Amino acid sequence: MSLKQKQPRRYVFTGKLDAFFADVYAFGQFIARFFKSLFLPPYEFKEIVRQCYSIGVKSLPLITLTGFITGIVFTKQSRPSLSDFGATSWLPSLVTIAIVRALAPLVTGLISAGKVGSNIGAELGSMKVTEQIDAMEVSATNPFKFLVVTRVLATSFMVPLLMLYMALLAMMGAFVNVHSNEQTSFVSFIENGFHTISFLDIYSSFIKSILFGFTIGIVGCYQGYNTTQGTEGVGRAANSSVVMAMFLIFIEEIIVVQIINWFRMP
Repeated sequence: MSLKQKQPRRYVFTGKLDAFFADVYAFGQFIARFFKSLFLPPYEFKEIVRQCYSIGVKSLPLITLTGFITGIVFTKQSRPSLSDFGATSWLPSLVTIAIVRALAPLVTGLISAGKVGSNIGAELGSMKVTEQIDAMEVSATNPFKFLVVTRVLATSFMVPLLMLYMALLAMMGAFVNVHSNEQTSFVSFIENGFHTISFLDIYSSFIKSILFGFTIGIVGCYQGYNTTQGTEGVGRAANSSVVMAMFLIFIEEIIVVQIINWFRMP
């Protein structure tokens, strides 16, 4: 009896492992199909602009609030540690390095994954289960080009711009906190902050933001485009889009930081 109980567990584990590698292969094929369709006509410029507005402009209120609060909170948390060493004058430099190098791209990516990624997964998932995608194929419209390529391009374009905007708001929040405590002028804050960063820091943040945007778009489209099991599958697609995108964002953050550190070495 115990032998009969152990065999199904082994088979279930093997089946889950096979399903995992099958999903990885299908995801790789999905990415390859995107790059193949990217350069082929028709080019849906109007839909790309519409998606850029939906992804970028409609995310501004959330990014504004989060960026400003991030700058204030990080400055408040950093001040006690620097005060112990009598180095509060280094606060603008520390805040600028942290925001430009790490906080702005990472926080923007995570917020976009939660807001944009779930929206894309749910939207395409609902279209899939209601057979709207099949109807587009019947009407001689390329649904992959119209639905997937446009959204991935829009996230790849808009997330770097949102990152730049969030970095600006975070720096403003940090300045408000520093000025209220040390009476530091705006010119002095900018000079002390930006002389510690280089163009490599800015380039790396843009590279990370482009990767994060592409990841959010491609994961959300993949989960939504392959939704099954009706309305339950739509919820699962939205949830999976957020979780998978956030996981990949952290992995990409580690890889890009390691590569950039190699360039910083003398």
